[in-house]
Amino acid sequence: LSRLLCPQVKAFITQDIPLYHNLEMKHLPGADPELVLLSHRYEELERIPLSDMTREEINQLVQELGFYRKETPDAPVPKEFQFAPARPLPTLLPHQALTTDGKTLPKHDEGEHPDL
Repeated sequence: LSRLLCPQVKAFITQDIPLYHNLEMKHLPGADPELVLLSHRYEELERIPLSDMTREEINQLVQELGFYRKETPDAPVPKEFQFAPARPLPTLLPHQALTTDGKTLPKHDEGEHPDL
């Protein structure tokens, strides 16, 4: 870890990341710490800088994004959270748009990441 890394971010990286399912740390020398959200196809969805956040704020953020936090690093992950933070498609409603193959696409508010 960089010697310039904020103690709050360093504590999150070393102590909290192992508790989250599907959350990985990738160290890039000289890079500012950021949370990179990827789709199930490993396409980048968003980058969130972490440098100015507290450990508590980062934990709150990743939980709001839907990452499952285990009690201990080796604790089992319940079946319903195996793919977390990916969200299942919502029940399709009649007002939703149709694709060319006749399937409906769910509408998402801007800022939502259904592929997480």
